[in-house]
Amino acid sequence: MASSVSRGDKYRSYLNEGESITNYLEEKVQNLVKTWEMEMFHKLCPDDYKTADPKKLTLSLNGKPRAWQMWANLEGFFLQTALPKNLRFHNPKDETLNSALVAFTTTFPRGFAIEVLQVYSGPPVIACKFRRWGYMEGPFKGHAPMGEMVQFFGIRILELDENAKIVKVEFFFNHGELLGGLMQGVTLQSSDEEASATSCPFIRNTG
Repeated sequence: MASSVSRGDKYRSYLNEGESITNYLEEKVQNLVKTWEMEMFHKLCPDDYKTADPKKLTLSLNGKPRAWQMWANLEGFFLQTALPKNLRFHNPKDETLNSALVAFTTTFPRGFAIEVLQVYSGPPVIACKFRRWGYMEGPFKGHAPMGEMVQFFGIRILELDENAKIVKVEFFFNHGELLGGLMQGVTLQSSDEEASATSCPFIRNTG
């Protein structure tokens, strides 16, 4: 689903007035989620994680177990699909960690934000509704950028151990919600067209 924001700073927008005001539990959960994601992306040594126990950590996506290291591959994780190969416009299994990262950061040069919208239960088992969103300011797999918001919603369940470390993460969301937004742009005819389509000069000058 893609939508536009008519006024104000689009990177500081909320779905409605109520979502700009979070209670203490929601704020704690959002901080935990953001810190965990930061550690997964930026800390090379799992032993340095403060939010999770890498020796116990398990990850699942829509009920199917996944290697937790896969989380660092944002594109490959969010765009997993059960469609037959001949019906896929994009196959995450063909991507390396590096190529997937380049593709996602080219499409969303200013990031793909996470918001915790509602917390259904507190620790040690945390269940929450989340929203991920960003503005498609670069091309994705031959589709031109629309400059509009691309977003999807889902449920995340976190299980904490006696040391308040994350040991289990479950995600439930519809991949089609994200794919639909990424495919709205017109199809670009060449790699040169795709390279020039991004609005970020730093990404245009890489590779």
